[in-house]
Amino acid sequence: MRFDPDEIGTQNTYKLLVATVMPRPIAWVVTKDAEGRVNTAPYSFFNVMGPSPPTVAIGIMADPEKGFKDTSRNILDTGEFVVNLVPERLVKAMNVTSIDAPRGIDELELAGLSTVASDRVRPPRIAESPVSFECVSLSSVVTGPSQVVVIGRVLAIHVADDCVLDAERAHVDTPRLDLVARSYGSDYVRSRDTFSLVRPKWSEWDGRDSDEISKGS
Repeated sequence: MRFDPDEIGTQNTYKLLVATVMPRPIAWVVTKDAEGRVNTAPYSFFNVMGPSPPTVAIGIMADPEKGFKDTSRNILDTGEFVVNLVPERLVKAMNVTSIDAPRGIDELELAGLSTVASDRVRPPRIAESPVSFECVSLSSVVTGPSQVVVIGRVLAIHVADDCVLDAERAHVDTPRLDLVARSYGSDYVRSRDTFSLVRPKWSEWDGRDSDEISKGS
């Protein structure tokens, strides 16, 4: 069935996108406003966009009545933010930080979380998170009257010591991170059920039948 976003409206388009583009990693974003107050909120329209320079992108939507959240305002005002990733043990705390609190409320305090000072930016990192990216804004692209995409450059990457297998080779014990991603509705996805595929090389292509490949043999 074909759906035309211009005809079905924003709400139904949103439903189609989040029901089909999944799982989506969660950016647990920490910012500071111009007065130095900390704000935290999770965003699932998020991903890494490239390694040179290391780049992330976050899609931020405004509330129809309240407008953009503190996170987007703070990024636009200060140009700095920290993206923390979410392990399963912290999903309830992450959910608390999604609360529609008044401006100036520290969501990390509400969730009982602590912070660690960042090295390159003013917003702190979430101490309990196993992965944090210190970022500065490269650009912000307004894609609609209530929608903006923030593109950030990663200045520093922090990974929990017990999840690093080989620091010199930058090998990480990804399963140990136990990260979760967003699914549809209020559902989340664990990252434990994985499988491997070796990327084919043209120089080694043996001409196997496409039906055989599609069956996974």
